Amino acid sequence: MERAVFVYTTFPSVVEAEKAGNQLVAARLAACVNILPGMVSIYRWQGAVERAEEAVMIVKTRASLAEAVRASVRATHPYDTPAIVVLPVESVDDRYFAWILDATAPAESA
Repeated sequence: MERAVFVYTTFPSVVEAEKAGNQLVAARLAACVNILPGMVSIYRWQGAVERAEEAVMIVKTRASLAEAVRASVRATHPYDTPAIVVLPVESVDDRYFAWILDATAPAESA
């Protein structure tokens, strides 16, 4: 049985997040992406504490597409080690889930 998942990732800029998000939606790997600019990240990297401004991207998709979403993000991401976290959705409105399923279904040929 299919279920909804959100894929959380971050990008160094809104421009890069929009490019990746457009590719995901155009390829029907995601029904929608939300891009939240202006996040500040403080993290440890290669032994030092770092600070960066980033944009969060939340990808709304179906569980069966999560690996394809992960591969697409990884293939175009500028970071060596991007955050790509698949989060199960415990509950979702039936109509909203139907929309996710429809928007991520293979395109019908004409």
